Amino acid sequence: MSSVGIGQRPQNRKQQIVKVVWTGIWLVYLSAPVSDLVHGGHSTGVVVLGWIGLIAFVLWYGALVFRTGRGDGNRMVLGSLGALATQAAVLSLTLGREWLVLFVYVAIAAGAALPLRWARLTIPAVAAVLTTVALIVPGGRAYLAGLLIPAFLGGFAMTGVRELLRTTIALREARATVAQLAANEERLRLARDLHDLLGHSLSLITLKSELAGRMLPDHPEKAAQQVADIEQVSRQALVDVREAVTGYRRPRLAGELAGTQVALTAAGVRADLPVEPDLTGVPEESESALAWALREAVTNVVRHSGARRCTVELLRRQTLDGPVLELSVEDDGSGGSGGSHGNGLTGLTERLEKAGGTLEAGRMRHGFRLVARVPLTGAEAGADAADDPVGSGA
Repeated sequence: MSSVGIGQRPQNRKQQIVKVVWTGIWLVYLSAPVSDLVHGGHSTGVVVLGWIGLIAFVLWYGALVFRTGRGDGNRMVLGSLGALATQAAVLSLTLGREWLVLFVYVAIAAGAALPLRWARLTIPAVAAVLTTVALIVPGGRAYLAGLLIPAFLGGFAMTGVRELLRTTIALREARATVAQLAANEERLRLARDLHDLLGHSLSLITLKSELAGRMLPDHPEKAAQQVADIEQVSRQALVDVREAVTGYRRPRLAGELAGTQVALTAAGVRADLPVEPDLTGVPEESESALAWALREAVTNVVRHSGARRCTVELLRRQTLDGPVLELSVEDDGSGGSGGSHGNGLTGLTERLEKAGGTLEAGRMRHGFRLVARVPLTGAEAGADAADDPVGSGA
């Protein structure tokens, strides 16, 4: 069944049903009024009116709780709570002490639908009305202690839920804003790079084209030289653009680790990741290849594995062919990530081979493991690279 993120409005009918079910679970405590209507010995007219009153109360309560966090005006919410409290009082006074439990729902609705500063006053006010009515209703005093505590606890617990919803919504909006700003910044960076790369080249091509056009009738040899220069400049411009776009698309390992944490957490998978990896001496091409490997592995974990835990390790190792940086991604899932190599792993193997690295992937006894290795170069790699963790586990 589809789940509904906390602080997120239902997006389809299935999610609406889920939220209604979770809201309706707590209506089980209305068993006392229902039992009173069925077995209380009331006349038929009273029973019919009682059912009408109870259904109206439940619908009004559900509307208030279901709209939590949607920014309804406080006056409207207070008016609705006043109507609920009036219904609870009238039903309790006319039908008996079993109906006093309705005040607990009024307190919960107050905590769910009102800001904290209003709920701090409204919940005690509901408790005061409950106390007054309980003292009037025959036998209500015996029910009072058992209802006041749930009213206070339920009401103030819902204020915490409301604040959590509000904070979650604010965080989701802030995350979307940050993502949009980051995307805009990348677009601006690429635009600046392309402008810097192509501005001079295109100006030169335009100038030489005009010059060749003027030379063509009287000096075709010089015009041909200008055309050759135009070809050379355009080829260099094409190389510069390709390098700029490649740099724009090239992932970085630190960024992929941060994205991995977000992706696994969102999928409900416990993530054990290295923190602040030291990438000294790692060639840019090798780092990019490992970043692609991490992205592909985590994508498989999230989509196919059904795992509950995923461990990512980054180690420097000394091999017969020299020092290498090894990335391992291991999960405890039982899904289809460990089947035959698909297009993703095939492309990943080719990418690693281009960087001089290797890829190993296969099922284990409990889960699936992917290991990608790329060579280290430069003096920073050192002779002590064997089994040296790059960053501590989190």
